[in-house]
Amino acid sequence: MPEGPLVRKFQLLTSPFVGQVVAKVGGSSRKINVNDLNALRLQDSQAHPRDEELQELQHSRSEVPDAAEGPGNWLRFHFGLFGSIRANEFSRANKANKRGDWKDPIPRLVLHFESGGFLVFYNCRMQWCSSPRADPTSDILSVEFHRGRALDALRTPNPICYTLLDQRYFSGLGNIIKNEILYLAKIHPLTHGSLLALSDLERLLDCAIQFSSDWLHSKLHGKGLHPQIYQKEQCPLGHAVMKETLGPSGGFKRLTWWCPQCQPAVLSGDRDPSPVTK
Repeated sequence: MPEGPLVRKFQLLTSPFVGQVVAKVGGSSRKINVNDLNALRLQDSQAHPRDEELQELQHSRSEVPDAAEGPGNWLRFHFGLFGSIRANEFSRANKANKRGDWKDPIPRLVLHFESGGFLVFYNCRMQWCSSPRADPTSDILSVEFHRGRALDALRTPNPICYTLLDQRYFSGLGNIIKNEILYLAKIHPLTHGSLLALSDLERLLDCAIQFSSDWLHSKLHGKGLHPQIYQKEQCPLGHAVMKETLGPSGGFKRLTWWCPQCQPAVLSGDRDPSPVTK
């Protein structure tokens, strides 16, 4: 699934269409009746990475679809790993598929607006819901992000790479961001947060916010991501990189890359954690 910066880009792509009325619809979705979207007005667009990267669009019409009856109805989009939104353009094939065919991706939904512009949604699931579920205090790209609560989560006696992927505290922080910021902060992924000084955790949190913001800025300007450690065999200093699938017992495990020299393991007693200050 896309990480926070990409989902925020999706939301920014849809924002110019807020207030416009849908004139024509298309797409291959069978989860909803796409014709129900005809003549709806796009009232709002929100991004909620906590709910596994969701894009939500509100509609307004006197007659609403049966599946969406109730006040303040929203259409929720859940994007897959290669999910995307295009504004005023369609995605084109950049390579042949396994059968050797050059076929353009098939959109799940196309919304044509009365203004002449259109939005195209790829590789996503859609469902009607009564209202958006948002907690901006856990969104690392929100001005309302709660640093204190995030720091409390990081200080728990759990491997730091597990905590960073906990969407209750770090909404939108995915595996790429996790790997990159641990390298930037020079922290071993399996170090328990309770063993780290408060200054180390503060720096890690600063790296998370800055890296996510920089990634979003690059996305908005059509630039690619240039990771330092993610999927690399060597770190920028030329050291060999370790790779392992890490995650909590019974939980979801993700590939993790780290440099043993730049990110040395921290054992109990190596550091004296600073007390939490409110």
